[in-house]
Amino acid sequence: MSGASGGKVLALAGGVGGAKLALGLARILPPERLTIVVNTGDDEEFHGLHVSPDLDTMTYTLSGWYNRETGWGVAGDSFETLAMLKRLGADAWFNLGDRDFAMHIRRTQLLRQGMTLSQVTSELTGRLGIEHCIVPMSDQPVRTVLETDAGTLSMQEYFVKHRAGPAVRSIRYAGAENAEPSPGFAEALRSADAIVFCPSNPHLSVAPIMAVPGVRDAISGHMACRVAVSPIVGGDAVRGPAGKIMGELGAEVSAAGVAREYRGLCDVLVLDTQDAALSDTIRSVGMTPAVTNTIMQTDDDKIALARTVLQLVESAE
Repeated sequence: MSGASGGKVLALAGGVGGAKLALGLARILPPERLTIVVNTGDDEEFHGLHVSPDLDTMTYTLSGWYNRETGWGVAGDSFETLAMLKRLGADAWFNLGDRDFAMHIRRTQLLRQGMTLSQVTSELTGRLGIEHCIVPMSDQPVRTVLETDAGTLSMQEYFVKHRAGPAVRSIRYAGAENAEPSPGFAEALRSADAIVFCPSNPHLSVAPIMAVPGVRDAISGHMACRVAVSPIVGGDAVRGPAGKIMGELGAEVSAAGVAREYRGLCDVLVLDTQDAALSDTIRSVGMTPAVTNTIMQTDDDKIALARTVLQLVESAE
């Protein structure tokens, strides 16, 4: 079955870059052929509410609600609730818009009623008109924890409160040993004809997914064509701290460094035209390089990159 003309695609994603490619894939593939598995290592509780930043970024992106200026949150949102919380003495360093608050209130309500995070995500995405399947990596809590020169920080403390400034010494994924793939993830792993690693932070978005027991082994031994898109272009991340963290953890900050992070998990690495000279190095890591424009500034860019990825899947079969 051809990955680009009839097979099922499993996309692994987190953050803004992951959501951009997922949008492109969703514009090309019908709902029954695409499952988007999203990192939940960033999840945290704020003001008594369960916040799932990567799930929300994906949801807002595919529903058309996302803020194109920031890449996160809801377009045109106001921040009156947050302003009032600050006035009332709350520690409100994490930006949440008023419509965004509604998402977290409803998610928390449903979780307290006994629904799983997968069930809640399906309910919320459906309410916003999304037909494609967006699922959390796990229904059990896994939390990304960074050991830094400023101490032990949660993902949001590091990324938002400290603006990714502290040097990272190590990263762990607390709770991963007790987690399992969500039902939608497990089914997608079984049935996938192609696995796509979206251009997400290798350590903060992809590694938490790989930390869920059984996932790394399932993907490393999978018969599907596995394609990754490098989030590192021209020696740094397109956005976010991926390059900074890679360097602090001793990895080469390049598409070749990404290839080494994904060694054994991917067959093809898509790299930007700026990095074409790294093709031989990527071959030496055991992957086939594919060179194209990977900068996604417009929806047309997202669709074009998604189309390239699907063509690579088809040509590999």
